[in-house]
Amino acid sequence: MSTIFTKIINGEIPCYQIAEDENFLAFLDINPNAKGHTLVIPKKEENKLFDLDQVTYNSLMEFSRKVAIAIEKSIPCKRVGLAVIGLEVPHVHIHLIPLNEMDDIRFTKKVKLTSEEFMEVAKKIASNL
Repeated sequence: MSTIFTKIINGEIPCYQIAEDENFLAFLDINPNAKGHTLVIPKKEENKLFDLDQVTYNSLMEFSRKVAIAIEKSIPCKRVGLAVIGLEVPHVHIHLIPLNEMDDIRFTKKVKLTSEEFMEVAKKIASNL
């Protein structure tokens, strides 16, 4: 059974896309901890990060780094944090979260954005890739 992320990759569910190549996709989290909270996923459906083969793992980190740098250029923050939890969706995903304080990465506070705000943030980050 396809995960929600596979459905996003296949275009069955829309997303606020940041970046894409033949192996990976980055898009805004629709339930963000902070403005600019981005998910980076491999297009190949794999449940656990450390089950990825070494080449895919390293490539995912390299792709995530490029996206994180673009986020940092686009969203006022002290740094971009990285979290891998993976319990909510059984498809490898990296959270890239603009941080100004420790609580921003705890998944206890969420921000609400309008569709227009999501589109504006996605466009801004994508322009800095």
